Amino acid sequence: MAIDQDVEELLIMGDSDLIIRQAQGWETRDIKLIPYRQHVEDLSKRFKLIEFRYIPLCHNELADALATLASMLPYPGNAHIDPLEIRIRERHGYCNTVEAEQNIRPWYHDIKRFLKTQEYPEQDSGDQKRTIRRHASGFFLSGDVLYKRTPDLNLLRCVDLEEAGRIMHEVHTRVCGPHMNGFDLEAQDPRWPKE
Repeated sequence: MAIDQDVEELLIMGDSDLIIRQAQGWETRDIKLIPYRQHVEDLSKRFKLIEFRYIPLCHNELADALATLASMLPYPGNAHIDPLEIRIRERHGYCNTVEAEQNIRPWYHDIKRFLKTQEYPEQDSGDQKRTIRRHASGFFLSGDVLYKRTPDLNLLRCVDLEEAGRIMHEVHTRVCGPHMNGFDLEAQDPRWPKE
């Protein structure tokens, strides 16, 4: 593709240190890989400048996200796929979200109500009631706070739109302090000295 578009300088980044080093000229001992290495060398001669750069996988979140996205999309063999345009924004992503309508119950309202009072919404059918019971088994109610259980036995706090907006604002503006972005546990054993 780069050759077809008359690219003269090319930067190739990869998350496999071995493949990048072999493309840069390291000896390839596996006999099956020698033709590939020769093909890369032949293609490299068609550019004025070509650079191979190793990017550790932990620093390559964008490629990981794109690979995940690509694996979820069906690809018909004869279809043309337009290039993906990626823009870097000036603001955090949560600032660009669509505002939800006010005075709407949170998505977990029926689950929380069922855990608290064992009641269903009046208009629910038998299947809808069964679904609420099934979902409720994955949640935990502590006082008025609802938590979702995760497979590794952690609890995720369920928050409504207003509280989510407040938390996002506090985290991104660092209002809540330096320790765990300020969301640390206040409950402390009285025998332990406070910091």
